[in-house]
Amino acid sequence: MRDFNYEIKKRLGILSQNGEKTLELNLVSYNGREPKIDLRRWDRSGGEEKLLKGLTMTNEEAAALLEALTDYSENGGFDDQSAGR
Repeated sequence: MRDFNYEIKKRLGILSQNGEKTLELNLVSYNGREPKIDLRRWDRSGGEEKLLKGLTMTNEEAAALLEALTDYSENGGFDDQSAGR
């Protein structure tokens, strides 16, 4: 099996935290490749960093996501009622 490695190039933000598990937006390089935008859960319990499920996007995909979220927000999204709170 091929070696797998990653390097967090830049931490962009922690979106949520539950104990030692976080949901983070980072710029990550996998296997020495060009860094990509990475939205992923991380488990840092026991002094060890473990990748959990996530989504990796190119800059173009992240820009399209930002545009879609902006449109959603401008059309009444993200208020307390639409979030199911």
